[in-house]
Amino acid sequence: MRHGVVALASASVLVLGAATGDGTPPPLPARMADTGGGTQLITAVAPRTGSTSGTVTWWDRVDGTWVKAGSASARFGARGLVEGTSRKQGTNTTPTGLYGLPYAFGIEAAPRGTTYKYRRVHRDSWWCQDNDSRAYNRWTEPLARDCRAVESEHLVSYGALYAYALVIDFNYERPVKGRGAGIFLHVKGRGATAGCVSVSEDAMKRILRWADPRRKPHIAIGTADGPTAITRY
Repeated sequence: MRHGVVALASASVLVLGAATGDGTPPPLPARMADTGGGTQLITAVAPRTGSTSGTVTWWDRVDGTWVKAGSASARFGARGLVEGTSRKQGTNTTPTGLYGLPYAFGIEAAPRGTTYKYRRVHRDSWWCQDNDSRAYNRWTEPLARDCRAVESEHLVSYGALYAYALVIDFNYERPVKGRGAGIFLHVKGRGATAGCVSVSEDAMKRILRWADPRRKPHIAIGTADGPTAITRY
């Protein structure tokens, strides 16, 4: 599923469910219906929809085979995961689906070796979440006149959480008011998130050094099985 729409398997995707020569299951991306068409992929998997923790893994496709490049423990929304197309703003749920990664940002300077587009957070950097604003689900610097501060995130105020982050293209390309705004992959804190996916600071640095825009990385978010199984996306 890309941007909340179920996609058919394409020629760029390996056959679903095919076992390897020694009988072991193929790597997770090879079992997915779609991986975004690039040669890099991040998978964020929770055991079930009510889970607030799971695993983030980043993969490279090398000579037609998906190879694990790294993995880390992850946190999800305080109320678990929900199908991206039916998510509602303010529910503290993480949207499932396959999404692009438009750009990275952070309060800290980009880790050495980062090639991804990286936007540095300043004192007047905001993410508008006001449903009545034309800047809904957008970075605005300074805060847009029609965007209320109480309905937005003042990015610099998030400290270590936004030291490093990647924007997840959930409800971003063509925003639907009320579906949700400001869904990122970012540094984790002490508990669950308000809907983002979070990993350790070290993992975020590793992901940013690994991500190559020329290879069109995407992120797939889902559960191990069931209606929101990551293999559907």
